[in-house]
Amino acid sequence: MTTGPDPDLAEQQRTHWQHTYTDHPRMYGHAPSSPAVHAAAVFADAGAQDVLELGAGHGRDALHFSRAGFRVTATDVSQSGLAQLQQDAEAQQLTGRLATMAHDVRDSLPLASASVDGVFAHMLLCMALSTTQITALVAEVARVLRPGGTFVYTVRHTGDAHYGAGTSHGDDIFEHGGFAVHFFSRELVERLARGWELDEVHAFEEGDLPRRLWRITQRRPR
Repeated sequence: MTTGPDPDLAEQQRTHWQHTYTDHPRMYGHAPSSPAVHAAAVFADAGAQDVLELGAGHGRDALHFSRAGFRVTATDVSQSGLAQLQQDAEAQQLTGRLATMAHDVRDSLPLASASVDGVFAHMLLCMALSTTQITALVAEVARVLRPGGTFVYTVRHTGDAHYGAGTSHGDDIFEHGGFAVHFFSRELVERLARGWELDEVHAFEEGDLPRRLWRITQRRPR
């Protein structure tokens, strides 16, 4: 049986991210991530209008989606990160089409079924979530997506240099430098895509280590 992380790890990580965003405002800068640029193009090609971002942090990608013309709902567990996003949205006059919502993805998504056209999550699924929690989250993403809607997400994978390093919490979760990461196997990606149309699993690198990630694009069948 697959074991999950210690229940206390979730609260520890919540506190860690709250302090991180408070102590390092806008730590990822203002430019959108490359996966967000890709996702915006995919969403636009599909005629999307309503986009949900999970784990938006301080909002560099949510702001990019909003500037691209989408109606955006941005969620994160960190109130500090969302406060920075709200400030930047006001400064850029984007509040009319960008809403923020504090939310822990271990809980059901606070959106109606079939209410959005696209969902984006950059390195959110590979946080300190058990395989069971990730599976439940992907089911929730399918619920809130309209038929034909697109889910673009990124995760660090088992080919990453930090896989197996640091403190093991079970279930391919390793804590290194205070950050706990669930490293994805290709088998897990394939399992999460069951019942979806899997368009792409794109390998890329990010950061100075570099971190090794997959960008997954999958669609809910019509």
